[in-house]
Amino acid sequence: MDNQLALRIKLFRETGQARPEVAAFVAAELEALGAEGLTVTEDTAGLLTSHLMAALTRLLNGESIETSPTDGQITAELTGHPEALARAHAVALRAEEALGAPLPGSEVNFLGLHLAVLARNSPAPHHVSERRSQS
Repeated sequence: MDNQLALRIKLFRETGQARPEVAAFVAAELEALGAEGLTVTEDTAGLLTSHLMAALTRLLNGESIETSPTDGQITAELTGHPEALARAHAVALRAEEALGAPLPGSEVNFLGLHLAVLARNSPAPHHVSERRSQS
């Protein structure tokens, strides 16, 4: 994670836009994505970061998350990115376990779309498991 993205998380936390535990959770998730070989920078993951922190904070504050008229389009777009959707479901499961914040399906899909964009904006598709097998 680059310094600008870390600053985004810090500002969310310091201004009260994100709870400290949400900021820590999102930072850990971004570090894990970087460890998988994805390029996690302000440019590639800024929107993902803001969206996830805002959604998790709203859920923890007891606020509802509205469905969007574009949910159907997002679902259709994700059919070509099953790995991003699987990764989004895994993040959602960890968020529920760590924070008690179950992301609704529409949010999981939106997160999947962000993760698909992140994967597309990362260089060669080297994953941790592939690097381990080459060692």
